[in-house]
Amino acid sequence: MKKINFISLLSAVAIASLSLASCNNASPKMDDQPASSAAGTAASGMKIAYVEVDSIMTQYSFCKEYSLILQKKSNNARNTLNQKGQQLQTAAANFERKLQNNGFTSRDEAARVQAAIQRQQQDLQELQNRLGSELDAETAKFNAALRDSLQNFLKVYNKDKKFDLILSKAGDNILYAEKRHDITQDVINGLNKRYKSTLKTEQKADKKK
Repeated sequence: MKKINFISLLSAVAIASLSLASCNNASPKMDDQPASSAAGTAASGMKIAYVEVDSIMTQYSFCKEYSLILQKKSNNARNTLNQKGQQLQTAAANFERKLQNNGFTSRDEAARVQAAIQRQQQDLQELQNRLGSELDAETAKFNAALRDSLQNFLKVYNKDKKFDLILSKAGDNILYAEKRHDITQDVINGLNKRYKSTLKTEQKADKKK
């Protein structure tokens, strides 16, 4: 199965120029201390801020809950493949043992059993590809939802803050930044206030099955 990459969409350098059109949502109020009003005022007069991607991934409830959903799907797929793989190994071992002990009544019988094992192997490969594709599609769906959630929140958030540029900081893509430009916690607080639990919806769906 392919390793899940949850933050590929946020490795881009910037979410820029958020002086935006009207939005129906009121600007969310944050419980924790907001970013300083002086944050990001550059020498040119441009207001700049940044958001730590790793913190979004670990503290935004949507990311935490969806990660659990994806991990559950991944574990289920892995368990299914392991079970099918063990069945294939058992069938192949039985075939080899019977072949060595002259347990087949004819070559045709041995050929039919061997062909069945080969079909079983092919089915397992197709199942692995399908489950991998499904997990990739689910991960892409998560990434798209995360991007939309963050961008929609920042549109509302920036009505009051009026930053000219909001950067995403992931790893070393920003080599240095003053801490006063960091609006991460402010953004996380606002995102979590807006978020409606996905995990609860998934759990309800599982109970109905």
